[in-house]
Amino acid sequence: MRLERARLIVEDVVAHAPGPVSVFVADAHGELVAAATMDGAAPDTRLNAQRKAYTAARSDARSTRELAEKGEAQANFDPFFTFFLGGVAVFEGETRIGAVGVSGLPGEVDEELVLGAIERSAGR
Repeated sequence: MRLERARLIVEDVVAHAPGPVSVFVADAHGELVAAATMDGAAPDTRLNAQRKAYTAARSDARSTRELAEKGEAQANFDPFFTFFLGGVAVFEGETRIGAVGVSGLPGEVDEELVLGAIERSAGR
């Protein structure tokens, strides 16, 4: 994940969030590329966003939603994995280049923010 795209994703999430969130953009190993916490976001949203991005980056699923639906929540022993909605992998073609996690709103909204930001940042 290039820093330029990671920053675009962070800016997009912040611009479109209907309430305060934290956003974490990770490389393909789940490590930090860019992040932000909006004013008013609860402190625990930072770690939750990081865990969502880490999980989407390091699992074989395309999102934390997919991983939870596959029933692998109990089968994985990585204590940093989470199965809350809002973590989505980022691909270039078929290559996983990183992932994004958002936390602070209901999971469906977190996930929508991530999906929109990834889509709008593609090709930029």
